[in-house]
Amino acid sequence: MSSLFIDRLTKRFGEFTALDSMSFEVGSGEIFGFVGSNGAGKTTTMRIVLGVLSADSGQVSWQGRPLDLVSRRTVGYMPEERGLYPRMTVGEQLVYLARLHGLARSSATDAMERWTERLGIADRQTDEVMRLSLGNQQRVQLAAALIHQPDILVLDEPFSGLDPVAVDVMSEVLREQADRGVPVLFSSHQLDLVERLCDRVGIVRAGRMEADGTIEELRATAVPRWELVSDAAPAGWAGSVTGVRVVSEDGPRTVVETGIDGADQQALAAALAYGPVRAFGPVRPSLTELFRHVVSEPTPRPRTGGPDTPAPSGPLGGTS
Repeated sequence: MSSLFIDRLTKRFGEFTALDSMSFEVGSGEIFGFVGSNGAGKTTTMRIVLGVLSADSGQVSWQGRPLDLVSRRTVGYMPEERGLYPRMTVGEQLVYLARLHGLARSSATDAMERWTERLGIADRQTDEVMRLSLGNQQRVQLAAALIHQPDILVLDEPFSGLDPVAVDVMSEVLREQADRGVPVLFSSHQLDLVERLCDRVGIVRAGRMEADGTIEELRATAVPRWELVSDAAPAGWAGSVTGVRVVSEDGPRTVVETGIDGADQQALAAALAYGPVRAFGPVRPSLTELFRHVVSEPTPRPRTGGPDTPAPSGPLGGTS
């Protein structure tokens, strides 16, 4: 299996620790959503993967070997900041970038034609990039990341500024790339989109990976929760059921936690004793709720320099 493996990356800027033993893996054909608050370390991690920054310790590997200059040429990268030449036309720019990746001119032109058509900007090939909307510039940026048919995709906020139609197109393209075996790593603050699109998600905080897994794995709670809807059961009906703790009660809707095996069935039986039950099933938090929970918990180990130390900014120092 061809995996991108980030192994215990640590990066400091002076006394500030941007990454603290950051570790996770993106498997072949997997879309991995990288989420966290601004300054959590996502961009720093991506820049180390690209070789723009060097880690103080730790390693990035691909196919079981350290990712070096040669293998980094097979990476498709989309930065959060626009990395395009504003006064070049779309077509000229994409052909130029493809040539930098080693494609012959005819192959570069074919790739430019293919990706501008696929991303819905074929009619903008002769326009200067600076004259495009931000959404169309984002499409050109994705085309630039894909122009050389990369083996790895690393995308920093690729959905920023896109309208719903463009989001659908980009989502389809990322899934197509994963289907051909490409590991896809992307960061985003659009958690509903991450939840729909990603095979696995990592939630990062203060330079560390706090939670990592499939959506279902992340949503699995240590203590099961159940929602029961009954018009017949009186207020407070679940309070006396053994092994059940009432989380919330709102009219006919009651949410309970069950601390022992079989308590969910006892709760259901207790409600049915009063009359019909309209709904009964497990309650699992959304990715947004999980994210809020992870980032709001007290940090167990303050980052070097203190929790109020600002992260450095700038093209090489950002830690978003």
